[in-house]
Amino acid sequence: MFIGTAHAERNRARPFIFAGLPVAFFLRFTIYQGFLTAENTTRKISVNNGTLAKFRRLPDNGKVLDLHTHSTASDGSLAPSALIQAAAKRGLSTLALTDHDTVNGLEEAEKAAAAAGIRFIPGIELQILWNEESGGEFHLLGLGITRPSPGFTAAVETLARRREERNLEIVGNINKAGISVSYEEIKALAAGSEKRGASIGRPHFASFLVQRKIVKNREQAFVRYLGKGKPFYMPKAGLEFEVAAAVIKESGGIAVLAHPMSLYVAWGRLPALIENLKERGLDGIEAWHPTAKVSSCRRLEELGGKLDLLVTAGSDFHGEVRPDRKLGITAGGKKIDASFLHEPLLKALPGIALPHSPAAIMS
Repeated sequence: MFIGTAHAERNRARPFIFAGLPVAFFLRFTIYQGFLTAENTTRKISVNNGTLAKFRRLPDNGKVLDLHTHSTASDGSLAPSALIQAAAKRGLSTLALTDHDTVNGLEEAEKAAAAAGIRFIPGIELQILWNEESGGEFHLLGLGITRPSPGFTAAVETLARRREERNLEIVGNINKAGISVSYEEIKALAAGSEKRGASIGRPHFASFLVQRKIVKNREQAFVRYLGKGKPFYMPKAGLEFEVAAAVIKESGGIAVLAHPMSLYVAWGRLPALIENLKERGLDGIEAWHPTAKVSSCRRLEELGGKLDLLVTAGSDFHGEVRPDRKLGITAGGKKIDASFLHEPLLKALPGIALPHSPAAIMS
């Protein structure tokens, strides 16, 4: 299993361990909880009866976190270990790696996080079947994938096969346009990430178009050729929502609706849609995402509270391919602070180690 292996030797080498936590940390944490004031340890959230209540949040030394990032295992520009190093440099205490339709970067990232003293949340971002006519897209984050089930593995393999079929169709479209390219060339442009089983997609085709000087940059490649309705675009088949939510839960995780505004659903219909998704297995919503307006994020956070859903925030960091997105920063330049690492979220992810603890993530 890819989770937890990095900590085993470190734990054996350290005396004074209490239930996987150093005694000094345990005492410090207990005292901290006992003396913090209500003002700086509370945040509004919905509880089971649907009303808003207050709860303590766990101390994280004022550091920031990020619950939505990507590496070279999919379409990011940093290798999983380099992503962790970048997070440590920016002072993050917690990071979730959520590559598109793959978990191939998790083992490398988990080991690097253990060495850096960062709480690591193994995750994934799954493509979900959605109405193409809306112009939107449906992505589902799986946070806390600590024990991938056979069903989860099969679902990811299905997505990989469908992605491969789509990529070959895009290659065909490009060749029909008089631009010679092979699929092997596209794989080679993954900057070595193919060795980690990279999930090849449109960003790699965009890099190819930049390299051939057909476009100036990847953004232009999407605008002219790879975006919806453009010459090289091919729709991507996803998983049924119920299947995706079920295999995430089977694997120890929680199902979180990524960047809800990307559904392109009007506010008049969005609350009912999200409530319906909750009834079918949704655990939370990513209320804060850099592509959304701050006002929309606040409305989504309030909606999550009313519907008794977990509320998360992320940067959707991809590295240099999307330089506007920074680790630990979300909509409106807001830091993703410890208020998003609340008790209900950690209770929903029992396999995730406490901050600064050498305790392993569940294997």
